[in-house]
Amino acid sequence: MSTLARKPTALTTGWYAAKDCSLGDFREVVEQTTRLADYPHADAVVENVVVYGPRLFDHIGDPGRRRVVQAELAAALLDGPGIVVFKHAFEPAVVDAATGAFDRLITEQKAAGAVVGDHFAKPGANDRVWGALDKLAVADPKAFVTYYANDVLAVVSEAWLGPNYQVTSQVNVVNPGGQAQVAHRDYHLGFMDRAQAQAYPAQVHALSPALTLQGAVAHVDMPVETGPTMYLPYSQKYGPGYVAYHDPAFTEYFDGHFVQLPLEKGDAVFFNPALFHGAGTNRTTDVRRMANLLQVSSAFGRAMETVDTTAICEAIYPELLRSKAEGVDSLRLGNVVTAAAEGYPFPTNLDLDRPVGSLAPQSQAELLQQALDEGWAPARLTEALAAQQGRRRSQAG
Repeated sequence: MSTLARKPTALTTGWYAAKDCSLGDFREVVEQTTRLADYPHADAVVENVVVYGPRLFDHIGDPGRRRVVQAELAAALLDGPGIVVFKHAFEPAVVDAATGAFDRLITEQKAAGAVVGDHFAKPGANDRVWGALDKLAVADPKAFVTYYANDVLAVVSEAWLGPNYQVTSQVNVVNPGGQAQVAHRDYHLGFMDRAQAQAYPAQVHALSPALTLQGAVAHVDMPVETGPTMYLPYSQKYGPGYVAYHDPAFTEYFDGHFVQLPLEKGDAVFFNPALFHGAGTNRTTDVRRMANLLQVSSAFGRAMETVDTTAICEAIYPELLRSKAEGVDSLRLGNVVTAAAEGYPFPTNLDLDRPVGSLAPQSQAELLQQALDEGWAPARLTEALAAQQGRRRSQAG
């Protein structure tokens, strides 16, 4: 039973349920207007989105003014429209060098017969380079250095996450005719189905977006007909949104109210991962819409100690089998699995460790539980654990 307050933006305890998702409450949150006066360092408000121009570079060069700008950016991402655009954030020549490297990587993938998936679009509709951060570094170190020297990326990442953040990169090319993604929220809770998201208490729904910053750099000019990302400003403020985005009624509302901003090569967009969004349909016949999707993670999303959970799983599995045979109930055995194994499937290598029938690949805990449920021999589990770990390793080198 839900114990949530009716206020849709309140930080509450308890658990969200489907019945807590009110389209009326959602509309109350998202149907508001962005005022340029609230963002003194911005150049414009376009389609309810805050847009910053090159004059921002003068402000962020001074340490004191840099903090003022960062506070403004954080306010826009948290309580404002949830999205900021930086015009001409990357120099065209820097983007072109990285684009060349990404194109070579895509060509190599195709030559090797690789088929890449997509979390929120049909497999094969797009060209993807998963794990593109280290792949770019190995393939073209000079391009990597000039690209990630960019100070806009640093300013907005620090504004949302603080220092010591971790950048990851996934290149997405939506080919001519590529269809739009379904509206969604993003990592972490956005990569779960409704039942999984509902298992996390409401305070986690509120805090999870503070662990990740989503971004995209345009690698080609993106007029609206190419299908740049669709956004619903202010939707990050809706409390049960990680449950609500699975509801067709919310999808229908999104489809009737989203905004799309045309981008030029080198423009960058950053947004709160709880913002309802999705890549648009590429209606052109000749434009491969390439974006470098940047997912920046908080330094705090990590455990304090290094634990060899594979060794633990192998060591305790025979005892788990004996306990099950002796009649120990499944709840208590499940508690052991949770303590012993890695319960979260990320980070991983999405080239190899692909989601099958869900938004995320199988976790180590799910593998251990499957083995226990099906009564695998220990040798079979050892082999499966090794194969799973092999799929999780980066292949950049």
